[in-house]
Amino acid sequence: MSLDRIPATLKSGKEPLLFNGKPLDVTLLDFWRWSVSDLLSNATRGRLAEFIVARAAHVDVTACRDEWSAFNLETPEGIKLEVKSAAYVQSWFQRALSRISFSTRAALYWDSATNLQSKVAGRSADVYVFCLLHHQDKATANPLDLNQWTFYVLATWELDAYRRSQHSITLKSLNSLAPPLAFDQLGAAILEKARPRT
Repeated sequence: MSLDRIPATLKSGKEPLLFNGKPLDVTLLDFWRWSVSDLLSNATRGRLAEFIVARAAHVDVTACRDEWSAFNLETPEGIKLEVKSAAYVQSWFQRALSRISFSTRAALYWDSATNLQSKVAGRSADVYVFCLLHHQDKATANPLDLNQWTFYVLATWELDAYRRSQHSITLKSLNSLAPPLAFDQLGAAILEKARPRT
């Protein structure tokens, strides 16, 4: 019996649940609708942000997202990306808009192929992309509308050199380090930040 890693395969959504070897009248798409339709929830919004960045950076989205990679995405040019997301509005009741801060904590990398964890915390990506769902009206918030997002791109060395905190970064600090970007500016900014330091 092999206990090697099982590679994920892309599903269509049409796959049925089975019982006693027979398909039921419920599919994987039904599960997806049930489990991830709340696009404002932190976990789902984070994965959507990764997908948005993947599209901007021309990452192959016909391969499954790797849940356990040391970084979130890798571009065709070999640039390793870490994607962070935040939003002013949440799906739950709020007394005020959320304060914007992104985690930048170095992490221990776990290798899913060997089931071994690194001994030293670090940042495995070359570039960090910070995705802010900046829209502030709950009635019209739509994370699928890319005009409701603002993006910031930093090279990892810029985060390493950031002196205020190595655990998180505020929107004010991000604005002092990088210009706010629209979706159609994101791909070029990633390529620019991945260039070697001069």
